[in-house]
Amino acid sequence: MKAAVVTFPGSNCDRDLAVAFEQAGFEVARVWHKDADLPAGVDVVGIPGGFSHGDYLRCGAIAARAPVMAAVQRHADRGGFVLGICNGFQVLTESGLLPGALMRNAGLKFICKPVVLKVATTDSAFTSGYALGQDLVVPVAHHDGNYQADPETLDRLEGEGRIAFTYAENPNGAARDIAGVLSANRRVLGMMPHPERAADPALGGTDGSALFRALAGQLATA
Repeated sequence: MKAAVVTFPGSNCDRDLAVAFEQAGFEVARVWHKDADLPAGVDVVGIPGGFSHGDYLRCGAIAARAPVMAAVQRHADRGGFVLGICNGFQVLTESGLLPGALMRNAGLKFICKPVVLKVATTDSAFTSGYALGQDLVVPVAHHDGNYQADPETLDRLEGEGRIAFTYAENPNGAARDIAGVLSANRRVLGMMPHPERAADPALGGTDGSALFRALAGQLATA
């Protein structure tokens, strides 16, 4: 199993994400934003948190147009897995790989704290290691994590079971308490909380590690 972790200027969670993949059994390749292609044999692409290009224009807007994102799009079109966390989620919405947009937090303040998530679906490779409705403690660290979409899109996401996680107590004003969403084929996940920061006991919790293990398990038996 092979994962590729993309680094943009301003990424600051790329190493954390690579370590979380490695702990779950993945071989990890590091990819630069100007690379035109992904390494051969990649199963999952990880787009990490941080402040790509200093959040200039809009969070993730410039990164979404980086050369590597064309390769990520091709990978997704072939049915490959993609995981975007925090700024990575913003990049996925800006690139059109996921619907909606991440807006300024309702309180207009940067939020950095552990939050309780609820597992809204187990019908994906990412969430199959959890129980439906299970509570997880995973940290957030964002200024623009307020997920918004038009009512039709929100209804479709709910109706198709594509909301992966919701907030037990909404910290940022996100529509319908959404913390993470899946693509139509359920192989692209974007989420604002940081499971890679909850994947080692030394970091204070391991509730995020099941996401990486579940994905590894799905790939191992595919």
